[in-house]
Amino acid sequence: MTVLESNIADHIVKSVEKELGNIYFFNHIAVIEFNEGVHIDINSSAEFFDELKTTFGDSRPFGVVTNRIHSYSVKLMDIDLFRAKVKNLSGYAVVGHNSASLMNAEIENNFCERTKVNFDNLYEAMDVVYNEVKKNIILTLN
Repeated sequence: MTVLESNIADHIVKSVEKELGNIYFFNHIAVIEFNEGVHIDINSSAEFFDELKTTFGDSRPFGVVTNRIHSYSVKLMDIDLFRAKVKNLSGYAVVGHNSASLMNAEIENNFCERTKVNFDNLYEAMDVVYNEVKKNIILTLN
């Protein structure tokens, strides 16, 4: 299910279409839906990082949910470079919708610092990411 087909579509604050895919912004979360067959690495995704930085700045905690509705590749060796570009990223999740995307999400999970980032449900992923962001918002305020 795409974000636009979900019950949360009415809560989208802003959406941006890029060559690699679409970003849907909510108050504290960005949901990314990459296009079929694209390759994600630190260089190809620069415009996505620019959008995240424009929307959330350098210090406001936020989360990202990658909704794997299409098949695409990720250069896993760039994970540390991705993290360095968005130091205020507080939560991350990958949603898989079929056996291949769930397997890829599981592989991505092995490269992330959090214990679980892979989900098979968009709503659960958003809830978990939002709770991570909320913890960091409270810490930022203190």
